[in-house]
Amino acid sequence: MSTLTHAVHDSTTMLRRNLKHAIRYPSVGLGSALTPILMLLLFVYAFGDSIGAGMGGGRGTYVNYLTPGIIIMGVAAGSMSTSIAVCSDMTEGIINRFRTMDITRSSFMTGHVIGSVIQTMVCMVPVVGVALAVGFRSGATPLEWLAAAGLLTVIAFAVTWLSVALGLISKTVESASNKPLLIQFLPFLGSAFVPADSMSPGLRWFAEYQPFTPMTETLRGLLSGSEIGDNGWISLAWCAGIALVGYVWSRSLFNGTTKR
Repeated sequence: MSTLTHAVHDSTTMLRRNLKHAIRYPSVGLGSALTPILMLLLFVYAFGDSIGAGMGGGRGTYVNYLTPGIIIMGVAAGSMSTSIAVCSDMTEGIINRFRTMDITRSSFMTGHVIGSVIQTMVCMVPVVGVALAVGFRSGATPLEWLAAAGLLTVIAFAVTWLSVALGLISKTVESASNKPLLIQFLPFLGSAFVPADSMSPGLRWFAEYQPFTPMTETLRGLLSGSEIGDNGWISLAWCAGIALVGYVWSRSLFNGTTKR
């Protein structure tokens, strides 16, 4: 068996392990969907009329504007479970058993990342369903819906690698659950809930140049069937950079830990 084949086989085994954990403990994954659903309902029914009026429409206008931002926030929230799972494996002794087995070291992290991406994408289905139920309407073609799903997968892949690193540096599961909060709530400081142009100058500058704003605008353009401009390649560049930093950081941390 070649090295590549061995690595793929080990990663598949780790992926199967993580998916079984997700099925056995569905509450962890459902939490990733529950938070964006609650935020969606809160903002639509509590602030939808007033914010929608300010945008030149009503609640329906705001639902269409808000939904892409809520979905992005849900994808970011999915990274929290990865950080917890990685920290749990590192602190509860299972990693010691893996050290004695003839498995590829990278398969441990790869299994967590791919499993988390799958779980996150599945959890976004009820979020989209609730959005449609409260009035979201998309002008996207099937190809644009497919592109939107691809974008969300890339975003989930990037932030999950970063979350793996946060799980590896955490000493306890509690701290692992707190560290990804910045990732989860960073979309708040972007264009997810209100246009960046409506913010104060300092906050507007931050919103325009942080990673989740072009991601949100790209998804918004795809789901509405409108132009996305430069936001598409900017989003992909951010995702590539975040994934690379997360992968290199995670690999360094994991190799250092397993050598002890």
